[in-house]
Amino acid sequence: MNDRPSHRLKQDKRALRRTVLAERDALSGTERAARSEAIVDRLLGLEEATGAGAVLAFWSFGSEVDTAPLLDRLRSRGTTVALPVTRDGDIVPVIWTPGSSMTETSFGSREPTDGRVLQARELDLIVVPGVAFDRSCHRVGYGGGFYDRLLASTRDGTAAVAIAFGMQVVEEVPTGPLDRPVDAIVTEDDVIRCR
Repeated sequence: MNDRPSHRLKQDKRALRRTVLAERDALSGTERAARSEAIVDRLLGLEEATGAGAVLAFWSFGSEVDTAPLLDRLRSRGTTVALPVTRDGDIVPVIWTPGSSMTETSFGSREPTDGRVLQARELDLIVVPGVAFDRSCHRVGYGGGFYDRLLASTRDGTAAVAIAFGMQVVEEVPTGPLDRPVDAIVTEDDVIRCR
């Protein structure tokens, strides 16, 4: 719904984040690993992934879908893999290779300390994180708007595919005018396509 006042939108997103993160955090390490592996298998089977020459993925943290197997398998295919580096409130895709010098971010993820920067228009696929999603492919992230700004700057044809556990897909996520949906959501059980 786009008609709620901005303060109400922020409150609704905050409440949804709390609920979904509590449920996601409750997954055991074994369950998270098994579900993550299924998500990676499903994602890598998508046409958007098999044809991608350059992919922006992310370094998972906390109870997120584990992206380590994704990063390894993309690299083994010969795909150029970039990770997000935040600079001046925006995401900058920086090429990552195993052994790249990394630094921990304030929120617990890791990002390359140096490397070649890719322009958003060079990306074929963006693997998008988030907290909650709905079947219209709207998302609630962690509250910074980084991916909304990035997705607004990509070229036509760049696919945006979110990865999430099934419990992160809810009836409806609150959205505002600057919130950008993804093209698809991949869970351990399903691929939800919206475009």
